[in-house]
Amino acid sequence: MAQPLTLEILDQLIGFDTTSCNSNLQLMAYVQGYLENLGVASQLIHDTKEKKANLFATIGSENKAGVMLSGHTDTVPVTGQRWTRQPYQLTEQDGFYYGRGTTDMKGFIAVVLAAVPQMIKQPLHTPIHLAFSYDEEIGCVGVRRLIHTMQNHPLQPAVCIIGEPTSMQVVTAHKGKLAAKVTVTGKECHSGMAPQGINAVNYAARLIVWLEQLAQNKANSGPFEAGYDIPYSTVHTGTVKGGTALNIVPNHCEFLFEIRNIAQENPRDLLVQFEAYAEELVNQMRLTDADCDISIEITAEYPGLSTAEDAEVVAFVKKLAQSTANANINFGTEGGLFSNVLGIPTVVCGPGSMDQGHKPDEFIHISQLQQCEAFMARLIDELSA
Repeated sequence: MAQPLTLEILDQLIGFDTTSCNSNLQLMAYVQGYLENLGVASQLIHDTKEKKANLFATIGSENKAGVMLSGHTDTVPVTGQRWTRQPYQLTEQDGFYYGRGTTDMKGFIAVVLAAVPQMIKQPLHTPIHLAFSYDEEIGCVGVRRLIHTMQNHPLQPAVCIIGEPTSMQVVTAHKGKLAAKVTVTGKECHSGMAPQGINAVNYAARLIVWLEQLAQNKANSGPFEAGYDIPYSTVHTGTVKGGTALNIVPNHCEFLFEIRNIAQENPRDLLVQFEAYAEELVNQMRLTDADCDISIEITAEYPGLSTAEDAEVVAFVKKLAQSTANANINFGTEGGLFSNVLGIPTVVCGPGSMDQGHKPDEFIHISQLQQCEAFMARLIDELSA
């Protein structure tokens, strides 16, 4: 059985709908209040509209580099998903705990917060830092403001552990991501005179096919990086919107796509190739109408994580996790930003599996929470021995 306090906190966290389009301030107020009742001060770093916030807190001396436990508080939407349970109410059945965010990644945050009383009880010779962010799910957006604030700190954490769901395996690498919005401007006319117009949907389709061909090329020819389930860069179109009526040649279409790149491949190089093809299409379109255009806007971008297998942080966290296995993940985290911008040695290790994340009836098993609790207990022992 997991600690009652862990489940009590997880129940509270799941109750806040922190979908990325919403504010997370109610959740942060709960976390701040919880820490304050334990005598732990915390700082909120807000977004420009002060509707969302990151939280940073230190338990132990602020004059020493310590271990940072990092997690994001936002979740993906439940819209359009077929849930059989209330997504924002923690429910249990046969050791499975259901609710949006249970595995990605409020389960980790609940375990961390439940361990704070023990962190205080056993005086730490090395501090533990808590770093909880907003808007990770839409491209690691919010944590950048936290990182900017941390750049002004006299000391940086010596180690960062990102608690994304890895089934408590220690992950040293993940892919980077570049996401972009493509807007195609054509020329409308009656569909009976379609050749006189420029069909924006058709031109968007050509671009999407080009991206699909690029995806196939990556799968067939690489480059490849060992350790991943999908050992090459992937390209994916996620949404398409265009047209108003069947009898109107559409003058507008837009779509979103992403590149998730392995370390040895620069997604900007692939984007340059895509932009060159888009320019060819624009030249074709403007033979009919000079106002036609294709714009490409980067909407999100973050680096991959690549921590050396022989780095001290890896051995340290593997000891805590009681695991010797090497693991990679196909999804991204904020780890690349902490590593690249702040120079903090970073690994990913947390309870649950992304096989359950982003899906209806998201769940985490009690055994994963228990493993994470044991991990925290070992960490506290290490830092207070």
